[in-house]
Amino acid sequence: MSDSLGAGKLARAAAHLAVQTRSVLPPLALFTDDARLPDPLAAARALPRGSLVVVRSRDDTRRGALAGAMQALTRERDLIVLVAGNDPLHTAGVHLPEARLCDAADWRARRPSLLLTASVHSFAALGKAMCLPLDAVFLSPVFPTASHPGRAVLSAARANLIARSSSLPVYALGGVEARTAALLSGFSGIAAIGALNV
Repeated sequence: MSDSLGAGKLARAAAHLAVQTRSVLPPLALFTDDARLPDPLAAARALPRGSLVVVRSRDDTRRGALAGAMQALTRERDLIVLVAGNDPLHTAGVHLPEARLCDAADWRARRPSLLLTASVHSFAALGKAMCLPLDAVFLSPVFPTASHPGRAVLSAARANLIARSSSLPVYALGGVEARTAALLSGFSGIAAIGALNV
């Protein structure tokens, strides 16, 4: 679980990265997670105004209900809400998993104004993403993470290299917290789950 001091440092680190890359997107993103973020609405309320929230859930009904509840916060906190993988309902856009990168072209054709993001896990996947009508990508896992225990990580050095080679804004995801954020460069922002838990 995060503390407000750590979350504040993470927000400042994300803002610093956004300034360095001249990003116009929100510097900080919260990913919801059924197991690791028991109260996603509280976590979203604690975000800096104008932050990004990616609503994820394996259960379609829960995902839809959570996206709807997050929408109420958009007026209160100026949040930008994306829904993972399916109909954006009344959210600002769609977040795609790496396996569905190619869906970006279809979404852009059907709904040109949507904010479209995707997850990527390698330099090769980033190369594919840069050829698609995406607004940003989330590169993961940069550091060891409780979301994927035991999974190979990119490391800060490799992730920084990948981020700097991108023509798209790149968010660092996976094990990013106040301490590890200091190792990042070339990113447009930071995304987190546990580090933004309240």
